[in-house]
Amino acid sequence: MAHQPSTHSVLQGEQAKCSIQKLWLVLTTQASSSPVPLPRTTPERLASSSTETVLYLAYGSNLSAETFKGARGIKPISAVNVHVPSLELTFDLAGIPYIEPCFANTRWRDQKAPLSSNDYHKDRWRKGLIGVVYEVTPEDYRTIIATEGGGASYQDVVVSCYIIPGGCKTVDPLPNGAFFEAHTLLQPEEEDSREIRTREGRIHRPDPSYAQASARYLKLITDGAEEHSLPEEYLHFLHNIRPYTITTKRQRLGQAFVIAFWSPLILALLGLTKMFHDDEGKIPAWLAKIMGLVFKLLWASYDLALKPAFGDGERTIRVDDDEAMCGTEKWYEKSVELR
Repeated sequence: MAHQPSTHSVLQGEQAKCSIQKLWLVLTTQASSSPVPLPRTTPERLASSSTETVLYLAYGSNLSAETFKGARGIKPISAVNVHVPSLELTFDLAGIPYIEPCFANTRWRDQKAPLSSNDYHKDRWRKGLIGVVYEVTPEDYRTIIATEGGGASYQDVVVSCYIIPGGCKTVDPLPNGAFFEAHTLLQPEEEDSREIRTREGRIHRPDPSYAQASARYLKLITDGAEEHSLPEEYLHFLHNIRPYTITTKRQRLGQAFVIAFWSPLILALLGLTKMFHDDEGKIPAWLAKIMGLVFKLLWASYDLALKPAFGDGERTIRVDDDEAMCGTEKWYEKSVELR
């Protein structure tokens, strides 16, 4: 009997595929000079259960027209700004050290979690997820699923969304009024009590909140938030998330090593995914297993060799001018108090 790849390794491969696709989108997305505003989704559509279009909640780089309409080729029909109190924004999807350390995700919100001044800046928003619900065709929604890991890296869930009125500057922690339901994609970390079936196989980092997203990736999110005129309070939060910045020569060497050694392999895998994926964007189990193995080796090599040799590839290192070669002092956002 032929050996079948384990579900665990296949799903790690799907996550690796998702991270590679996100990396490619971030690196190849071109700036849009003046995105054309979308029509506002009608109340009649929000209240209906139409199957002719799909309501999709975006919260990360898909907020940006550069990514959503440009790189992904999606043509949304309409859009509306929303507040989703049951979810919260995270940056806990592993990316590529020294280049794109992490990507955005969302998780079920713990409304009882206390606010601490020692939290990372990106974890200090406590009012639920703010995003945009796009009305898209079923075909475009399948494209979204395919470019986010073929349905294996992320879970497709349905959540309750509350419309944010136009011109709103602040966000009410407990929104009032009628809500509607929309699909969104999240990658749960563990089994959840909400009867959402989670799948093992995710590539974990020791501290899921430790890594910082690149300035390039964060700009896609902030540009998208500004394009849709999200509340000023939320824009202020997004603009205060600190990006990963290379500050030492050792880190620059580490980045060069990753580009020279790992990038050709990653690009080759990206090419294979485009050759072998099915209509839903899913890749064969054998390819998923290879991709999962490559990503595990990448992060193992970082933890065991690259980080000791070249310095931190997930968070900014603060150094004085005369320390630029050694990078001995770490910059932890947790030590920065809210002002």
